[in-house]
Amino acid sequence: MKVGLGVTGCIAAYKAVEVMRELQKAGVSVQVVLTRSARRFVGPVTFEALSAQNVITDMFRAGRNLAIEHIGLAQEIQLLAVVPATANILGKFAHGIADDFLSTLYLSCPAPVLIAPAMNVEMWKHPAVQGNVDILRKRGHVFVDPDAGVLACGMEGEGRLADVNAIVARALEILRQGPSLAGQRVLVTAGPTIEDIDPVRFLSNRSSGKMGYAVAQAAEQRGAEVVLVSGPTALTPPARVHTVMVRSAAEMRSAVLQVYPQADIVIKAAAVADYRPAELATEKIKKKAAATELSLVPTDDILAELGVAKKNQVLVGFTAETRDLIARAREKMARKNLDLMVANDVSSGVFGADSATVHIFAPTGEVVTIHDRSKLEIAHRILDLALHAQKSRGAGTTSA
Repeated sequence: MKVGLGVTGCIAAYKAVEVMRELQKAGVSVQVVLTRSARRFVGPVTFEALSAQNVITDMFRAGRNLAIEHIGLAQEIQLLAVVPATANILGKFAHGIADDFLSTLYLSCPAPVLIAPAMNVEMWKHPAVQGNVDILRKRGHVFVDPDAGVLACGMEGEGRLADVNAIVARALEILRQGPSLAGQRVLVTAGPTIEDIDPVRFLSNRSSGKMGYAVAQAAEQRGAEVVLVSGPTALTPPARVHTVMVRSAAEMRSAVLQVYPQADIVIKAAAVADYRPAELATEKIKKKAAATELSLVPTDDILAELGVAKKNQVLVGFTAETRDLIARAREKMARKNLDLMVANDVSSGVFGADSATVHIFAPTGEVVTIHDRSKLEIAHRILDLALHAQKSRGAGTTSA
């Protein structure tokens, strides 16, 4: 395992040496990248002496330009960790500014990104900084938020670099996720479906697709071959994920059934419409003074159908409930022959949020509750539990 450790310019830069040493103790190779400002707080010689590796300090270095170094390093590392991260580097990352080695490495890097900010309390609270943090969180980057306490400037409040052990533990957790799905095929569904009434109107729901897209991104990060079957959303599909766009429940069913026999793990995060109009009007239905009735018929229950056809696949379902969440989740899980059921309470209107609280039910009766975490973090936890379910029953990959 190899980590790129970016160190930026603030007084907490010296703690990056401790982070590097702890990662090395865990058997991780560390390539340090120092920004120009970081070198005013801690020198490259310190890192070189302790890591036994050259430290990268400049974009262009004599004798190092035969290969494109930032591209090569971006492909080698399994994690880019920035410790400490200043307000300046957060702004560069958020807005795609690439004017030094670290910011250029960031734009070139397909690996997960871990960010541990450190700065003055007023800087950390500033709307510009928090706006940049929100942008980076939405990209799926993991933050180890600063601690509160007495800062180097003498002020007191949130802004002090998080504890070194907490940073290292989070980095190792991400690395352990690593290529854990290499060689496996993961099928993910996401978003709503649309059931047309006439050429103008349709039935749908409030699903944003963010949870399913996060699962597809997480599975790809962990080395899986991922197929994402998505209903209409405003989201950009994750890079390196094969995405099949569909509109209706019938189209989603057809796409899913084509992939399902070859899949190892199936995560049905889509909010498929339960009903569709009995007939599709070929012309726009005109507004009338009298009430108009719309006749509906049930759509196919794709998840239940997959449960019946299940062989070696690990099958994960989602349910959104407004009451009796536990009872309903367990009933659906048993009825649809699922390995895991992910349930969330939508009575308070959580659709479209970037974070969530979910309850994950296992066949053993165990319930794992994840409180108010990013959807990417939840996605990784779901994949952890899916792998555990796979190993517990000794299921191999269906593609083997």
